[in-house]
Amino acid sequence: MAQAVELSSLAQWGRRLFAAVMLGGQVVIHLISRPIHNRNTIDQMAAVGPESLMIALLTASFVGMVFTIQVTREFLNFGAGTAVGGVLALTLARELAPVLTAVILAGRVGSAFAAEIGTMKVTEQIDALQILKTDPVDYLVIPRVVACALMLPVLSLLSFITGMTGGFIIATNLYGISQTVFVNSAQNFLSIWDLVTAIIKAFVFGILIAVIGCSWGLTTSGGAKGVGQSTTTAVVTALLAIFISNFFLSWLMFQGTGSAVIGNF
Repeated sequence: MAQAVELSSLAQWGRRLFAAVMLGGQVVIHLISRPIHNRNTIDQMAAVGPESLMIALLTASFVGMVFTIQVTREFLNFGAGTAVGGVLALTLARELAPVLTAVILAGRVGSAFAAEIGTMKVTEQIDALQILKTDPVDYLVIPRVVACALMLPVLSLLSFITGMTGGFIIATNLYGISQTVFVNSAQNFLSIWDLVTAIIKAFVFGILIAVIGCSWGLTTSGGAKGVGQSTTTAVVTALLAIFISNFFLSWLMFQGTGSAVIGNF
């Protein structure tokens, strides 16, 4: 019995995932062929960006400080203290800043999208929009996708700066690393491409979070209980999508035997 229930849940998740893929295709087509609802988009950008800023920056600052604490001692033991700033910069730009910021938005924004649209679905507000000849994809989904795709890269860059600041404070005050050495190390290790990859990753993550959250909302059924289930599974699915896509993006961007570190010690 339990196995049958599990298989049923897995099949339902698969159907909803397929619906999310189809919704992603609809989003692309609508963006190409139809105008964007500017007011809705601006409202969603405010919800995704400024309202998520403090928690994103707070997380990034502590992540930068913790990473510096963990790395600096070991680097000093190996006589590589001059590389601390550069390693922190590479780690934040390539992985920590875009991924952790996306995780925060998946929990905060993706869940809100699923809950809001799911509530509209079970209370038949989506049907009312269609009766009024308003396409739910144009009115509800596109503004959220555009908002996430635009604001997540901005938040990721701000998180990178904040994380570097936290690491700078720890490295210079607790471990006695020269400010000039830390900054020069970051400049030598970091390239424009590393920041570009952070923006690309954040852009992709933002689209995934919005599409999955909206799709799970649009496929909600079963009243209040269904809304709760949609919210939970939307966040879990968005997190899986972030981690899986991060692997493939990293493989595409950084595969090969080259190194940004060798020669900069």
